Amino acid sequence: MSIIEKAASRIDHTRAAAPAPAVVEYDGQTIVLEQHAPLADLPAVAAAPVARVEVPGVATPTVAAARAEQPRKTAPKPGARKVDLDLAHMRAAGMVTAASGRTSLLEDFRVIKRPLLKQAFTKGSDARPNNLIMITSSLPGEGKTYCAINLAMSIAMELDHTVLLVDADVARPSVLRTLGLPAQRGLMDILVDDSLDLADVMLRTNVDTLSILPAGTSTPRATELLASSTMSSLVNEIANRYPDRVVIFDSPPLLLTSESRVLASHMGQIVMVVEAQATTQHAVTEALRQLEGCSNINLIYNKARDIPGIEETYDYHYG
Repeated sequence: MSIIEKAASRIDHTRAAAPAPAVVEYDGQTIVLEQHAPLADLPAVAAAPVARVEVPGVATPTVAAARAEQPRKTAPKPGARKVDLDLAHMRAAGMVTAASGRTSLLEDFRVIKRPLLKQAFTKGSDARPNNLIMITSSLPGEGKTYCAINLAMSIAMELDHTVLLVDADVARPSVLRTLGLPAQRGLMDILVDDSLDLADVMLRTNVDTLSILPAGTSTPRATELLASSTMSSLVNEIANRYPDRVVIFDSPPLLLTSESRVLASHMGQIVMVVEAQATTQHAVTEALRQLEGCSNINLIYNKARDIPGIEETYDYHYG
């Protein structure tokens, strides 16, 4: 049975569940969402250009302070800053690494990345570069940062591509924290300070093909900065500087900030993470409505649980 068939089977088994009203906090705000049918009852979204892929997982794990596992010895480029990812702790926390062996998580992200890579270097119907991929969700806590990091790590294992992981959740950045790294200057600092260059804030890692652009210093003008001509120029530089580069943007949740909608206007591909048995039809419909005009949207069905009676090839429990 393929992963897509298993996803369909699992969605059928979750139709009876109806979540309680959700209370979420984001950037100092408390928001109460009405009770609606779970995502499994989603006929209203069927017409949207969406691909559903199931990824079993858990809430975003946090990696301990940096301690590289067998880093490759390469000299950083002049001016570049180097950080070491703690690959052993990443693997223990259930994340994708090259040394993880053949796990179900690794195989799932291989399935997820393949159509994204196929589209990444093809010409789209508009001016948005397809190698710019935004990872978002309707609400906080659905696992978007976890999926963004794992997707970036999986693509970094490719022989013909490099990856830049951008923490664009500027209201609540979590990429560096999840990887056990301290806060650094980044995206917002470039947009505010004309004297800074991308190379001044980009972090090279002990995974040769992976670099990170932190969110940087928080600013109340984040939405306007992301919509500025400076951001457009930066995105164009990021997309076109290296012909083999794929850029993964960890975006804010769609329903709680305006930054994500502005960011989506620059993206060639969008991946929306949906929490299994928790995200409501209303939340997904509203989130997709925010993405009107974006033609290349995919869904990751995250935090799925085993259904009794369905055989699995791999062990789907990660802690």
